Amino acid sequence: MVKLNKIYTKTGDDGTTGLATGPRRLKSDLRVEAYGTIDEANSAIGLARLHTADNADLDAMLMRIQNDLFDLGADLSTPDTGEALAYEPLRILASQVHRIETEIDHLNADLQPLRSFVLPGGSPAAAALHLARTITRRAERLMVALARIDGEIVSNEAIAYANRLSDFLFVAARWTNDKGVSDVLWVPGKNR
Repeated sequence: MVKLNKIYTKTGDDGTTGLATGPRRLKSDLRVEAYGTIDEANSAIGLARLHTADNADLDAMLMRIQNDLFDLGADLSTPDTGEALAYEPLRILASQVHRIETEIDHLNADLQPLRSFVLPGGSPAAAALHLARTITRRAERLMVALARIDGEIVSNEAIAYANRLSDFLFVAARWTNDKGVSDVLWVPGKNR
């Protein structure tokens, strides 16, 4: 169990932060950016949940996702160096990716087919979920960039989870817009 007694340590005053395995990295390091952006997405989902509390099923899905995002942050903050650790690091599993796919399919079954691209908006819940979606997409881009650096490993499951999560948030946003009926659709060239 995690135990936090002291919130400030002053160890980051030099612009570095410690990874879960101990080594320090600049706060601008791509790995730190990736798990920091996952944390930002988690916060945006927390904000969205203020607008989804009236739907127990969706809110439960979002709560599970918030927990998964802490798992993903732990995964990203514990680089796989190939060296043995004194503990088994927390990693995103294929089962977590599969669960999100199942939940996407569940919500998507209720939606009207898309006739155009959807503008972020509609209900407050949809707008907040779209914001969380775009933050998640940024996190995914950072994770992919990190995985392309020699010596930096990001698992396929971790990247797949971020990819599916943004899909889930898109579908959930449409679902909260009266199952797509209240979606705000893009009209190409409308304001020319």
